[in-house]
Amino acid sequence: MSQKSQFSLLAQRRFAPFFWTQFLGAFNDNVFKTALLTILTYDAMHWTNVDVGLLNNLIPGLFILPFLLFSATSGQLADKFEKGALARNVKLLEIVIMLIAGAGWMTHNLWLLIGAVAGMGIHSTLFGPVKYAYLPQHLKTEELVGGNGVIEMGTFVGILLGEILGAVLVVHKPWGLELVAGGTLAIAILGWITSLRIPLSPAAAPELKINWNPATETIRNISFSSKNRPVFLSLLGNSWFWFYGAIVLAQFPLYAKNYLHGDHEVFVLLLTVFSFGIGTGSLLCERLSGHKVEIGLVPFGAIGLSVFGFELYLASEAYHSVATVDMMGFIHQAGSHRIMFDIVMIGIFGGLYIVPLFALIQTRCDPKHLSRTIAGMNIMNALFMVVATGFAILMLKLNFTIPQIFMATAILNAIVAIYIFSLVPEFLLRFIAWLLIHTIYRIRGVNTNRIPDEGAAVLVCNHVSYMDAIVIMGSSPRPIRFVMDHRIFKIPFLSWIFRTAKAIPIAPAKEDPWLMEKAYVDIAQALHEGDLVCIFPEGKLTATGEMNEFKGGVMKILDRSPVPVFPLALRGLWGSFLSRDKSNVFERSFSRGPFSKLELVVGEALEPGSVTPEILQEKVKTLRGEWK
Repeated sequence: MSQKSQFSLLAQRRFAPFFWTQFLGAFNDNVFKTALLTILTYDAMHWTNVDVGLLNNLIPGLFILPFLLFSATSGQLADKFEKGALARNVKLLEIVIMLIAGAGWMTHNLWLLIGAVAGMGIHSTLFGPVKYAYLPQHLKTEELVGGNGVIEMGTFVGILLGEILGAVLVVHKPWGLELVAGGTLAIAILGWITSLRIPLSPAAAPELKINWNPATETIRNISFSSKNRPVFLSLLGNSWFWFYGAIVLAQFPLYAKNYLHGDHEVFVLLLTVFSFGIGTGSLLCERLSGHKVEIGLVPFGAIGLSVFGFELYLASEAYHSVATVDMMGFIHQAGSHRIMFDIVMIGIFGGLYIVPLFALIQTRCDPKHLSRTIAGMNIMNALFMVVATGFAILMLKLNFTIPQIFMATAILNAIVAIYIFSLVPEFLLRFIAWLLIHTIYRIRGVNTNRIPDEGAAVLVCNHVSYMDAIVIMGSSPRPIRFVMDHRIFKIPFLSWIFRTAKAIPIAPAKEDPWLMEKAYVDIAQALHEGDLVCIFPEGKLTATGEMNEFKGGVMKILDRSPVPVFPLALRGLWGSFLSRDKSNVFERSFSRGPFSKLELVVGEALEPGSVTPEILQEKVKTLRGEWK
């Protein structure tokens, strides 16, 4: 799917009405919330005597509290009922909530407005599981990263426009409150109208009996999700992102006012550059991932969140202007561009972090339980964001400055990221593979869509260099268990990579018969569990660039596990730094230059009964052609 076709989804009914319904919901949320936060920050004396810093952290906390209380029920509703009708009912609820908020604006009743904040939290709680379970129901697997990227871009553009409109409307004299009240009601009605076009989205589990006890259902949801380790830790990683974002974004109003000495326009500018960054990062995911679910981008995003979070602290400490400024005045201040750049980069790396996590959850979760899994994620998001609110309030009570809060959050992010990626090494492995194929190598996949999205299969490939497994891993949409010579398996550093990837070492019977038998048992177990297993039937690296004779180990595998076999061919690796080319290593490295071109070609599936080593060798040789 090309970059153009990522946006072509917006012209299709299976995507567009849902996109605009989601967009308008995010837009309205933020018109309302930002208007309330802005009026409390810049006109607090006319509304309340409560500490403004406390309210700036409390209001976002109240918005996400319904996620904690009602997500378990909303997930069940999204699995049991048709999603289009459910979305329309949620939009009707939004109209009612905006009517209540309008009464609060007109009567200057702060607590009625705060109640409406909680109401919009309920609205978003009910819509969340529908949002992420809808996409895999209507998009192809190769469209999911692009579709999620467009949804996330639209969400944050909606947030951005909502924040700008909310901050601008509420301070408009003399009709600011009336404009906010009428505008949010009009947006809610428009959202309901767009939801009428959402196509039929059949229930995933219509037979489901709803458990109305949120406590027991919450425990059941999280327990079910925890059984799928990569999915569960992706849920945790997603929730951590919202912890990070909740802390950082909640500080922006007072950061703009007290540290940058700006008016509400400066606050809007900070939100604008952050939302621009998130939207950009979300759209970049499809391009950087090669149109597949590339979880290698997640560590890349985590690194950026920590680096630029810490850099924002340094930039803030270096900002010394004390003049009160509007947006243009701030832009012309020394150090302002550095601050804006850091915030944009936090947004970009946030997009690179969050979109692949959503796509992984959608593709590796049981479809009949996807809405409830998303609900479980929303529960964890709520828990993390409530804790984030408390954590931010605690740091303020301990006299942390807002730049110091940015620094502490960045350091904590690094610690948590290292912990999560140590538990799921697949993220780091895919990151290493992603780096290699975007720096040292430039790899082109040919018919890689033939690699099955699910189910057991054996992949066979020619063996050219020590990097073969990593190149194949980086081109596959799924994890692969590699079978490799035990001597290569033990190479320093590469050994860590292979062990982390759960590679299976094998030795010839004359060297270590026990290890050989154990390898075949491990291969059979992996195939029984539905994994992909890749073998190099030559048994050793080529020393000439030509293929060695394929050995009969693949037949032993198929005798125990009769699964489809896919021939693969690597082209362009011979002569690379880690091949066995005997020419001068430095000369060949420099002659190839950076971004060496490679290809991985995938052939059509072969039935296990039609496979012989000779047939496989001929298939792989034909796929490789003359390019070594």
